[in-house]
Amino acid sequence: MAGGWAKDGAVSEQIEASVSDELKRMQARRGPVGESLEFCAECEEEIPEKRRKAIPGVKLCIDCQQERDARFVAKGGINRRGSKDSQLK
Repeated sequence: MAGGWAKDGAVSEQIEASVSDELKRMQARRGPVGESLEFCAECEEEIPEKRRKAIPGVKLCIDCQQERDARFVAKGGINRRGSKDSQLK
């Protein structure tokens, strides 16, 4: 059932797209996997053995990881696909 100018299944498509976007975002935030590196992938400093054992799959030293975490900006939780404001513009 569609209303107005929306095609059939438009609401379902919006819901599926929102769920898919959220799953991608959550997978991107998942922790490191695989084998830990001995040397940092960014600065090539040695990663301490205790860090490699504590976090399997670690790729960055503590300093580089702290810099990367500081740069992280959370995305807003607004669904622009379904917003009436975005449809009016």
